[in-house]
Amino acid sequence: MLTRRTLLCAGPALVATPGIAQTRRIGRLVIVGGAEDRVHDKPILRRFVELCGGPTSRIRVLTAASAEPENAWATYQTAFGELGVQDCAHLAIADRAAADSEAVVGRVLEADGIFISGGDQRRLMDLIWETETFKALHTAFHLRGCCMGGTSAGAAVMSRHMLAQGEATRLPEKDTGVMDIGLGFVARAIIDQHFSERGRLGRLLSVLAERPQMLGVGIDEDTALVIERGSAIEVIGRGAVTVVDGRGMQSNAQLADERERLEMLGLRLHLLPAGHRYSANPVVQRATGMPPALREAVSMLVEPGPIRG
Repeated sequence: MLTRRTLLCAGPALVATPGIAQTRRIGRLVIVGGAEDRVHDKPILRRFVELCGGPTSRIRVLTAASAEPENAWATYQTAFGELGVQDCAHLAIADRAAADSEAVVGRVLEADGIFISGGDQRRLMDLIWETETFKALHTAFHLRGCCMGGTSAGAAVMSRHMLAQGEATRLPEKDTGVMDIGLGFVARAIIDQHFSERGRLGRLLSVLAERPQMLGVGIDEDTALVIERGSAIEVIGRGAVTVVDGRGMQSNAQLADERERLEMLGLRLHLLPAGHRYSANPVVQRATGMPPALREAVSMLVEPGPIRG
């Protein structure tokens, strides 16, 4: 039987879903670096609600990554309620049987927005991998244009190549990070969270050294990367998003021993502060003087992963 890790080296197949109408709207991703404001002005959660369609939208909260899912649900139920959301419900998944249940799948497919809480990204993927809920999440995002949000662990699972764990090393070292497979909404980037606050640049570089075809994306706390499929990216909140492009770099990663310090030459790094938007439209890119390397990185980020089902 194929495991998630073996599939990391395989290309995901495109899957058509019979009987599903054309996309109503373009799906967006709101990828949060963790510790977002849930008490005061709630700018990131407020923006998520706006992208879902406003207070009348149907928002579902997936807490399966959390060791205390009911507490996580209570927190977001209060936060979204204070933002005026009238239809907010819990996607409670205690086991894989629940992830295959019609009730949970129905709640996913009716949603205008799904928000994934923090916790342990491996716990979430163990519960939903290749279940009916997993397929429904792809249908909701790709075919219904559902807005997908996630914080901390919920951010890490957005990418196909998911950074599952690993210590925050001061400098990049071989085999520091453990990779797994995530939801795959972002196909060509590895996402890390709590980035500046926990000093995770070394960790992100470590996993990127062995996957130079990918982008590394580090998102600070109380900061979100908003991805509009095929259109643009935007950074909101109070921190920044760090994008590392290792394509074309030279590295000793393949020859290095475990925990050996890594040499990485020719890296490109982009620091995208909150309050800035970066278009994937070539005309806008030229008009704003966007550097060619950043143009390529933005194009990679707005490219959706294939639907899985």
